[in-house]
Amino acid sequence: MKILAKYGKDDLATVFVGETSSGKLVEFVQSLQPPLSRSEKWVLIVSTLVGCPVGCPMCDAGGYYHGKLTTQDILEQIEFLIGYYFPSGKVDTKKFKIQFARVGEPAFNENVLEVLEKISHYENLIPSISTIAPLGTDKFFEKLIEVKNKHYLGRFQLQFSIHSTDETQRDKIMPVAKWSLEKIAKYGERFVCSKDRKITLNFAVAKDYKLDPEVIKRFFDPKKFLIKITPVNPTYNAIKNSIVSDVDVLTGMPITHKDFVENLSKAGYEIILSVGELEENKIGSNCGQYVQRHLLEKGKLPEAYSYVG
Repeated sequence: MKILAKYGKDDLATVFVGETSSGKLVEFVQSLQPPLSRSEKWVLIVSTLVGCPVGCPMCDAGGYYHGKLTTQDILEQIEFLIGYYFPSGKVDTKKFKIQFARVGEPAFNENVLEVLEKISHYENLIPSISTIAPLGTDKFFEKLIEVKNKHYLGRFQLQFSIHSTDETQRDKIMPVAKWSLEKIAKYGERFVCSKDRKITLNFAVAKDYKLDPEVIKRFFDPKKFLIKITPVNPTYNAIKNSIVSDVDVLTGMPITHKDFVENLSKAGYEIILSVGELEENKIGSNCGQYVQRHLLEKGKLPEAYSYVG
């Protein structure tokens, strides 16, 4: 791995831009969760594709797609970060999380499954797949169950991007053919065993998104699924497409859609209000942000990428 650029703060979050041994340009991240130290929790966020073909309207990483990363390309991101922060090669942390979520839809790349097999020896590892569940990726998800049951029973985090409960609106937010809410629910019923973590249903909540708690209650068992609420992070595409976050970053609660959260909480769903450190927006390490997009823009965002320049 040849490092071309590094942005951020080692004690919060750092974005690396690198070139793999096969010549692929990649972005990847290491981050902490203050006040927890690196010895308590350490998170790596790696890319699985070169760019992304999906083109979600709030995400800066879409529209630059140049193919899949190889197994080695993905492993090099992980191995570089481990070597940089833990030169001995032993990841000395109580909770070691690897998210396949920086750039690219992981289900489009079967090499992710091989990576999961190869990194299973790390202690205290919690792998995390965040996905929109595109159509045509059923083999990936069937194999994922096998890999999870073999290596990660009770410590695998699977997250589906939901964002809206209206299927027509979901097609605009994630503009590719994908699984319906019903199909996601049926898969989740098979994925989650008694020892497993609940599957996360992620909602990056915008003011004009349609959120009906009755739809969630109709399809998703609160014993197997939890609800995560996140803001729409400041990106060039979110501004371009007039997508306004509905989340109060001080409380983590939606404003327009507060009733959606309260209704599901009363119905027995576990709710996670997830607002990270706002300084990460300035680093460009948060979900939907892409440093290479920022470097191509003439205008600048006051709330984002200021560490990049």
